[in-house]
Amino acid sequence: MILSDNMRAALFMMTSMSAFTVNDALMKLASDDVAFFQAIAMRGMMITVGLLILAYLRGQLTYRPNAKDWGLISIRTVAEAIGTIFFLTALFKMPIGNLSAILQALPLTVTLAAALFFGEAVGWKRLIAILVGFVGVVLIIQPGTDGFTFYSLLGVAAVIAVTMRDLAARKLSRDIPSGVVALAAGVGVTLMALIGGAGTAWVMPDAGSMLLLAAAALCLMIGYICAVSAMRTGDIGFVAPFRYTSLLVALVLGFFVFGEWPNTLTILGAVIVVATGLFTLYRERATAAKPTQGLRMR
Repeated sequence: MILSDNMRAALFMMTSMSAFTVNDALMKLASDDVAFFQAIAMRGMMITVGLLILAYLRGQLTYRPNAKDWGLISIRTVAEAIGTIFFLTALFKMPIGNLSAILQALPLTVTLAAALFFGEAVGWKRLIAILVGFVGVVLIIQPGTDGFTFYSLLGVAAVIAVTMRDLAARKLSRDIPSGVVALAAGVGVTLMALIGGAGTAWVMPDAGSMLLLAAAALCLMIGYICAVSAMRTGDIGFVAPFRYTSLLVALVLGFFVFGEWPNTLTILGAVIVVATGLFTLYRERATAAKPTQGLRMR
């Protein structure tokens, strides 16, 4: 059977999201035996070496970004590092399915932030969808109930940091290689972890923990390669909804690996967030297909 470009891109995206989520689970498992910053630093070193080799093989190391792109790469890298700290802190202390459900708000926050900071058009239909989606996030977080934890707020903080990361990426020159951007992020996160853990004595992990960290780094590599392949193979509007594969994988891993399952309010909130995210993506794709007439409401 011959697959279309869009179907191949969808498979790439599902593989990417699955790999990223498996990485999360592996890091969560390793957190029992490896100190927080040490785990991030060791994984960061592995992924940086892998990205360095990949960039070298692709001849990307000779690329010299201009001053504007260097500034944007720096902003993106700092946001990536901060988001990593928030995300992994939350991940190690709360169910992986709950945290993944919060992260599904990312398409909504990116759309809203792009309108606020870049003046991108967002009509009343998408604006309502975004607001409803945020109601779903509140249901996931459940403030004022027994299900609420401080770590849920860190999950929201991670979404904000990743939103800033993606906004910076939007303004990068189109000719800058993705490998250069990813490599900068890998170096930045690793340095941040080394600085954060400077006052902590490192302990040599056992073979099992080392294997978990190595597998996590490999999953990040696979996720990165497949994500880039997905964006370059198919139509973004068709491929983007398959990002929600990560939530399904997180729920499965949470149940079978960690014995976790979100409560009813969390599931309801996740359904609302995913549904509004899909609607937002649909409206964006439908609007992009129409001739531009200067109207901002759609």
